[in-house]
Formats: sequence, structure tokens, C-alpha cells
Amino acid sequence: MSNKVLVIFAHPSFETSRMNRALISVARECENVTVHDLYETYPNQFVDVACEQKLLNEHDVLVMQHPLQWYSCPPLMKSWLDNVLTTGWAYGPGGSALEGKYWVHAITSGGPEFMYQRGGYNNFSMAELLRPFEQTADFCSMHYLRPFLTHEVLRLEDEDIKQQAEQYRQWLLAITQGNLPPVVHTLHVPQADFKHAPPL
Repeated sequence: MSNKVLVIFAHPSFETSRMNRALISVARECENVTVHDLYETYPNQFVDVACEQKLLNEHDVLVMQHPLQWYSCPPLMKSWLDNVLTTGWAYGPGGSALEGKYWVHAITSGGPEFMYQRGGYNNFSMAELLRPFEQTADFCSMHYLRPFLTHEVLRLEDEDIKQQAEQYRQWLLAITQGNLPPVVHTLHVPQADFKHAPPL
């Protein structure tokens, strides 16, 4: 089974992000992967809802690629979520457009992995911080998958960035070929963590 993958990308200062530029670059090269840059498409930040819903209808897997900003996504991606995932389309009576599709994150963060653990510098694990997205996916009857994480991006050397980008390419290609990351259900684990807790 092959999947059509839609990468919804948002970075308000894309030009300065070495890691996200590398990740997007390899994503654009992958067959059956569509890269959709929100800040490039909507410089005035007015989202075309009909166009976005059409894109979602045409794809099987939604990859939300963005830096972690204030423990969430950039503002234009939040606006995209608020405007595109409408009642009667994504959820609610008659809202089954996304049912059975897949949602997965590709997230970059400035801090190292150990800062995103329960009781660590940021108090909560990455899995816990991403729970609003997990719940949104569940609310839209989508399957929420284990994310692709890149930590400590400001300290990465050029070779590290190159290797991580290549891993992203392989990760995306695996998804297009039907080899999906595990489904995540953090509600059912005592301590949600993508790295050091028992498998979700």
C-alpha cells in the first residue's frame, strides 16, 4: 500500500533555520510527498480554507513540520488548524473528511532531548506537550503517529544536519511505502514519553 504524504510546513523565520531548510529540501525531492509551506503561500496570513481542505482530501498522511515554539506550533499553523478543521468537514455531524487518515509531527527544538522529559527542565515530556495535537487528531478521527524529532538544532554541525536530513528522507519514503510509525495513545500510559518510557 502506498500513501500520498502532505507536509504542512510552518516556520516564521525559515531563512535562518539550517535544520528546517535541510529537512524541507529533502522532502521536496521525495516522490508522493507534497510540501506545502504556509508562510510562503500566505504572506498575509489569510488561509484559503477551500484550497487547504482540497489538499487534505487528496492525501493520506498529514505531516505537520514546524519548530516547537512556546511548546506549540508557529501562529500561522495554529491559524491553519483553527480555520481548516471546521465542523461539518473535519468533525461533528457530517464531518468525516479526515476519518482514517494519519497525522504525524516533524518537530525541531532548540533544547536537547533530556530537557523534554517528565520533571526535567521543561517539566513535561515531548509526548505530553504534544497532547493537544494528539487530541485534535483523535477528535477528527485520525490516527496520531509517533513524531520525527530533531533536538538541539542550534548546536548541530553541518554533518549532523546532513545525516538528520537523510534520516528524514528515509522516514518520509517509508511512510509513502506504507511503513508508518507506531500509533500513539498517550492517554493509556502512566507517563507519556517518546524516548524513555515503555512503548506507547
